[in-house]
Amino acid sequence: MTLTLGHFLSLGAMLFALSVIGIFLNRRNLIVLLMAIELMLLAVNMNFVAFSYYLGDMHGQVFVFFILTVAAAESAIGLAILVLLFRNKNSISVDELNALKG
Repeated sequence: MTLTLGHFLSLGAMLFALSVIGIFLNRRNLIVLLMAIELMLLAVNMNFVAFSYYLGDMHGQVFVFFILTVAAAESAIGLAILVLLFRNKNSISVDELNALKG
């Protein structure tokens, strides 16, 4: 059995749907929300790589490189903010973090 473009796109769609479900079902824990956002970015990256491979150009793979760079920076900054919030509030629950309201 050979893997086609449809297989990769289906897997990417399932990962994307799983991350959307994770965001909507769990709105209390910030770490799980960040993990769901990262899973969403990885699902999109899988689609970029699949299209890049099947179309025979490198543009999708270069774009994935930039997305992974931005995602790594976002994760580092997000976790740093979570550590600071936990030090100040002793909790990372979204319900208890109302100090960020404008």
